[in-house]
Amino acid sequence: MKQKTLVFSLVREQSIFMTVVISILTFLSVLAFGIALAIGGGVTKWNNQWDKYATIQITNLDNTSAIKKIFESNADKIESVNEISKSEMERIMQPWVSSGAKLNQYLPQTFEIHVKNAKDMEVLKQQIIPKAKFLTHANALKPSMSAGWKLVMITSFVLILILVSIGICISYISRNIAMLHKHELEILNQVGATDKFIAKQMQIIVAKISALACLIGFIVATPILMLILATARSARVGLLATLSLSGTSWTILFLLTVAIIVFSVYITKKTTIKILSGK
Repeated sequence: MKQKTLVFSLVREQSIFMTVVISILTFLSVLAFGIALAIGGGVTKWNNQWDKYATIQITNLDNTSAIKKIFESNADKIESVNEISKSEMERIMQPWVSSGAKLNQYLPQTFEIHVKNAKDMEVLKQQIIPKAKFLTHANALKPSMSAGWKLVMITSFVLILILVSIGICISYISRNIAMLHKHELEILNQVGATDKFIAKQMQIIVAKISALACLIGFIVATPILMLILATARSARVGLLATLSLSGTSWTILFLLTVAIIVFSVYITKKTTIKILSGK
């Protein structure tokens, strides 16, 4: 005769404790991974956006007409050219100089160009460099992008620590549950239940608790993550202004919670089998 599943179940305190622990760890996992995805996406957007922009500084004003001719001869490669006036340059530099400083005579003639294709940037660079300073915005922003990738690495490391914590907690809880239900497990063994059957009982229990806990953790983390991203974008400062999560990113975050459930069930099986075999 086929034996029915769930021969035993957890007491209320065990279920509540396990649900709370996994909910909190899932909440932290979703936050850490969500921030990592948002920063990674923001850095990628920045890189894709600014590799088409460059600033040209003409220190020798005699070369101004030659530079303008280069712009005209490469009109098919250039989306737009913006000449930055001396007054605008003074306004940009003002926070870094004393209030009474006269900068006009020291400031270079500056142009900002936007090319149609990133590959065209190198063509223009080769023509302009002998006559003026050429700085792509992507190169200028490399420190910010490097900081962004470092943040991604840090949040990813935090995520790994959280997942390890989940594994340790599930293993510890499974061991305690097995010890608390040792008498019931012995009875099951006596009536012919195999170790795999008993482990399956534990897996079903943990799967139900993990599913509920992960759902709670994901639901609580979602609005908080959206609030963090909205606050970052409202700052309108550099990389922070680009942070967002696409539909694909949200799908990945949901799959993370599913992975946590599967991981919990797997750890439960390994731990239970190990206990039953007396190791």
